[in-house]
Amino acid sequence: MTDTEARTVPDAFFDIHRHGFVRIAVATPPVRNADPAFNGAAILAQAQEAAKAKADLVVFPELSLSGYANDDLHLQEVLCEETERQLVALARSTAGLAPLLLVGAVLKRAGRLYNTAVAIHRGRILGVVPKIFLPNYREYYEKRWFASGDGMDGLTMSLAGLSVPFGPDLLFAAEDLPGFTVHAEICEDYWSPFPPSIDGALAGATILCNLSASNITIGKSRDRHLLSASQSMRCLAAYVYSAAGHGESTTDLAWDGQGGIYELGDEMAASERFSHANDLLVCDIDVDRITQERLRMPTFNDAAARRAHPEKRFRKISFEHRPAMLADALKRPIRRYPFVPNDAGRLDEDCYEAFNIQVEGLVTRYRATPGDTMVIGISGGLDSTHAIVVAAKACDRMKVPRSNILCFTMPGFATGETTRSNAWTLMKAMGVTAEEIDIRPAARQLLADMNHPFSDGEPVYDITFENVQAGLRTDYLFRLANQRGGFVVGTGDLSELALGWCTYGVGDQMSHYAVNTGVPKTLIQYLIRWCIASNQFDAQTDAVLDAILDTEISPELVPQDAPGGLQSTEEKIGPYELNDFFLFHILRYGLRPSKVAFLAHQAWHSVDGGSWPHKFPDAKKNAYDLDTIAHWLEKFLFRFFQTSQFKRSALPNGPKVSAGGSLSPRGDWRAPSDGRADLWLAELREALGRG
Repeated sequence: MTDTEARTVPDAFFDIHRHGFVRIAVATPPVRNADPAFNGAAILAQAQEAAKAKADLVVFPELSLSGYANDDLHLQEVLCEETERQLVALARSTAGLAPLLLVGAVLKRAGRLYNTAVAIHRGRILGVVPKIFLPNYREYYEKRWFASGDGMDGLTMSLAGLSVPFGPDLLFAAEDLPGFTVHAEICEDYWSPFPPSIDGALAGATILCNLSASNITIGKSRDRHLLSASQSMRCLAAYVYSAAGHGESTTDLAWDGQGGIYELGDEMAASERFSHANDLLVCDIDVDRITQERLRMPTFNDAAARRAHPEKRFRKISFEHRPAMLADALKRPIRRYPFVPNDAGRLDEDCYEAFNIQVEGLVTRYRATPGDTMVIGISGGLDSTHAIVVAAKACDRMKVPRSNILCFTMPGFATGETTRSNAWTLMKAMGVTAEEIDIRPAARQLLADMNHPFSDGEPVYDITFENVQAGLRTDYLFRLANQRGGFVVGTGDLSELALGWCTYGVGDQMSHYAVNTGVPKTLIQYLIRWCIASNQFDAQTDAVLDAILDTEISPELVPQDAPGGLQSTEEKIGPYELNDFFLFHILRYGLRPSKVAFLAHQAWHSVDGGSWPHKFPDAKKNAYDLDTIAHWLEKFLFRFFQTSQFKRSALPNGPKVSAGGSLSPRGDWRAPSDGRADLWLAELREALGRG
C-alpha cells in the first residue's frame, strides 16, 4: 500500500473480515497423558499465541486436555474429575481472549463417559459436542470407555454449576461476523460413510472442524488429506483438521501432529508433521466464497431437503465475537492467475486436459460438418496461433492431412512485418495450406463507397476505418469456407469476450465454431508454452511459437505512427493478467467489486505476491498498486456489465474449458444485453472512499 493509498482509502477497506474472511488456527500443543493441568497450561499458551495472531478460531486435537492414549485410565475417577476442573479453569483463563476455542475433553454425563469437543469463547463454555462414531477395531477400543453421542440432541449438562448445551446438534455462530458458523466432529466421525459434518453443513455451518487423535501409520496422512479435502468439497465448506502429536504415549502407537485447513476441496495450509516446535498453523478462510458457492448449487439445498432440513434440528449457539480490525496481509495462497493451475505438479496434467478439450471439440465439429476443410484467419498473434495449433492436433488425431487446414493471412493498413513474418513461418512449420490476401484494395473501395475521408487521403483512423478491415477479413473467411467446402474456426478468446474487445459479427466474435471461446488470454499463453515444453511439435514450430509469445498484443488496425494509434491492446483495456483475475472472481463466484480489488491488491502489490506457477522461466513478475487495480477494475466492470453482453448473447458454439466458467449464453452466463454497471461501480467507489 502506497502513502497515497493510505491517505485516501478507508482503513476498513483492508480489514479481512469486511471481505468475508475468517482467520483459523490449528494447534497441536505438547501433551502428557493423564496430566490435565500440564495440558491445560499448554492449551492456554497456544490460545494466547493464536490471539496474538488475531485468530478467530483455534482447533485443538481430540482429548487434548487429558491426552488420548490413556486406555483404561479414562475410567479413573480422579482423572475424570481433574479434567473437568482444568476445563473450567481453562475457560476462566481465556476470558480475555478473542478466538473461539475447540478443545477435546473427556466428560461425564448421566452415568456415561463421553469423548467431546468443548467450545469456549471469552471465558464462557458455549456447548459440548459428543463424538458419535466410536472406533472399536484393530488398535481402537473406544467403546470400552466411551458412550456414543448419537441421538443425544437437545440436551444439556452441568459444568461448574451452569447448564451447558450438550449434543451433536450444536452449531456455534458469531452474530457479528456473518458466515462464521462452526460445526465440530471428532476423529472417527469423518471416517464413517456419513460424517455428522454433512448435516452440520446442510444446517448452515461454513467451517467444519475435526478434533482428532488419529495415530499415524504409513500412508495414513494421505488418507486424512483425501478425507478432509473431499469433505470440504462435498459440503461446500472449509474443513479444519487437528491431530494429536508429540507427547502422546508410544506404547503401541505413534503420532505425527498432522494439521490441515481446506476450502472447497483445496488444501490451503498444512502443518509440519512430527514436529516438536508446537507451531500454530494459521490460515484465512473465505466464508463469503463458501456461501456464494452454496447459492449457485441447488444440489446443496436439495440435499438439505432430502435430509428433512437439518437446520430444524440443530441448535445455533450464538456468541458475540467482537473481532478486532484485521488489516494485515491475508494468510492464504492467492492465485495471480486463477485460470492457470497453481500447482507445478498439476500444470502438465491441467494443460493437457485444457488442450485436449479444445482438440476433441474441434474433431467432433469437423466430423459433423459437411466438407473437409477448416478455414482460419492467421494474424501472427496469440489467439489465431492457438487456433491453428489446436486444428493441427485435431487433424493428426483424425489422421487427415494438415493441408485440410486452410490458413489465410490478410495484411491491412497497419499489419507489422513481425506479425506477418510470424504468421507465414507458423503456417509453413505446421504444414497447412497457406495463402495471403491483401485486404487493402477492398478496404479502400469500401471506404470510398462510404465517402470516408481516408479514401481522399486524409489520415482519419476512426472506428469505421478499423472495423472495415476487421469485417473484410471475416467476410473473406466465410466466403472462402463456402467456396472450398469447409467451416470457419473462430479465434477469439474468453478474455476478449468478457471485455467486449471484439467486433460484433467479426472473426473474434463470430465463426462457425469458436474453439478458443472458453480459454482466457492468460491460459492461452500457458497452453502455448505447454506445447513447447511437452514437445507437441518440432523445433522449427517451437521457435516461432516462442517468437509469438514475445510479441506485443495489438489489433494492428491503425498505423503505428498515427497519433493515438493503438500500439498496445493492454494500454487500452488494461493488462490481461488483471482482467483475467477480475473475470474469474466475478464470473465464478459473483464477488463484490471491492473484494475483487482487495484480493487483486493482495496478489499483485509486489513482484513476489500471490501463489502462481513458476515452471516457465518467462512468466512475468509484475506488480500493481491499488490505484492501478481500481482504475482497470472500473473499466472492466463497465465493459463487462454494460457494453459487451449483446456480443456474448450471439456467440457461436465452442467448448467450455475452465472450471472458472464460460460466457456462452447457453452455458454459464446469462445476462440482459441492455444491463448497466452502475451498481457494481458504486459499490467499488464507496468501499475505496471515492463515492
